[in-house]
Amino acid sequence: MTNQSSTQDQSSTQDQSSTQDQSSTKCQGSTQSQSATKDRRATIWEVAKAAGVSHQTVSRYLRNDTKMRPETVARVSTAVQELDYRPNLTARSMRTRRSGRVAVLLPAVATYGPPQILGGVMDVAHEHGYTIEAFSVEGTSADRFARVLELADSGQVEGVLALAPLPPESEHRFPDRAAIVVSADYDDEFHGVGELADGSPVAELVERLAALGHRRFLHVTGALDFASARGRRDVFVETIERLGLGPALIHEGDWSPEAGRAAVLALPEQDHATAIIAGSDPVAAGVVQGARERGWSIPEDLSVTGWDNNLLGAYLQPTLTTVQVDHRKLGRAAMARLVATLRAQPGTEREPESGSANEPDPALPPSARGPLNTIIWRGSTGPVAPSAGSRRSGGSTR
Repeated sequence: MTNQSSTQDQSSTQDQSSTQDQSSTKCQGSTQSQSATKDRRATIWEVAKAAGVSHQTVSRYLRNDTKMRPETVARVSTAVQELDYRPNLTARSMRTRRSGRVAVLLPAVATYGPPQILGGVMDVAHEHGYTIEAFSVEGTSADRFARVLELADSGQVEGVLALAPLPPESEHRFPDRAAIVVSADYDDEFHGVGELADGSPVAELVERLAALGHRRFLHVTGALDFASARGRRDVFVETIERLGLGPALIHEGDWSPEAGRAAVLALPEQDHATAIIAGSDPVAAGVVQGARERGWSIPEDLSVTGWDNNLLGAYLQPTLTTVQVDHRKLGRAAMARLVATLRAQPGTEREPESGSANEPDPALPPSARGPLNTIIWRGSTGPVAPSAGSRRSGGSTR
C-alpha cells in the first residue's frame, strides 16, 4: 500500500508539473505573439478584418472617397486608430507607380498671401487623396527651376505645383515623369501679379461713393514697384476721368500707415477730398489717424476704404470698408489644375478652351471658381455730409 500511494503521488506531481509547464509555455507563446503583433506594422487586410469590410473599401477610405457611407467611414476610422495603421507609401508606390505626394514650391519671402494660398492647395490635395510637401528655394528663378526638375525626376512625387515664378525658358523643358503646373502669382521680387494685381474693385468703390454724393477723391497708393499698386492706381485714374469727377488726386505711398497719415495731413483746409481710396488696410488706418488729428469724423467728414481685409479692420471704430482677396481660392484653383493634369489620360491633350480668359475654368471645382476680390462695405464709408470738404481743421472729434 505504501509503495502504491507513493507511486500515485509522484504521478500526480508529474502530471501537475507537466500541466503547469504546458500552460506556462502557452502563456509565453501568446504573450510573444501579441508582442510581435504590437511591434510590427498593421496591414490593410487586418484593418479590413477589424472593420468588417474589404481591403478595397479601406483603400477608398484612405483616398478620402466622399461617396462612402458615413457608418462605413466610422468603422474603418475606428479600426485604423485602434491598430495605429499607417499606409506603406513605398510599397504602394512600387505597386501602383504612384507616390500620392505632390511638391509645392512657395515663394522664399514670407508674406501674407502664400500661407493662405497653401491652405487652399491643401484643401484640394486632401480631397483627392494627395499629401503635400512644401518647399522654397532661395536664389534666382533658375535656381528654383533646377530644384523643380530635381524633384520631378526623383520619382518621389507625382507632380509639382510652382507658386513662385520660374524662368520663361523653362516652359518647354518639363520632364514627363511628373506633372508640373506653374501658377506664378508673384514676380521674381515676390510682388503679386496676375489676378493678385487686379485693381478692378477700385472702380466699384469709386462708383458707389460717387452715388453717395462724393465728388472729390484721393488715392493713397502702395509702393509703385508692385504691379498691384500700379493696377489700383490706374483703375482709380480711369474711373475718375470716366465719371467726370475732376482731377484724379494721387498721393504716392509705400504701404505704411504713415503714408496714409501724411496724405491726410497734407490736404488743404478747404475743398479737400471727401473720400480716400487707400492702397491697403494699414494705409487706411493711417488715414483714419490723420483725420482724427485734424478733427475730422469718419465717415461724416471723410469716407475711407482699404484693401486686403486685415482682421483688425473689423474692430476699428468705425469698422473699415475693404476689399477681401481670397488667397485660399487662388490656391484651390491652382491645385485643381494640377489634379486635372495628374488625372488626364496618357497621350491625350485637353482641347483649347473658347471664350474669354476671364471665364471660369469648367474643370475647376465650384469652390475654386468665382471672383477673387470681394468688397466688404462697413462703417468707414457713407454719404457725403453737406459741409464735408469745406470744414476747417479743429472741428468735431466725434
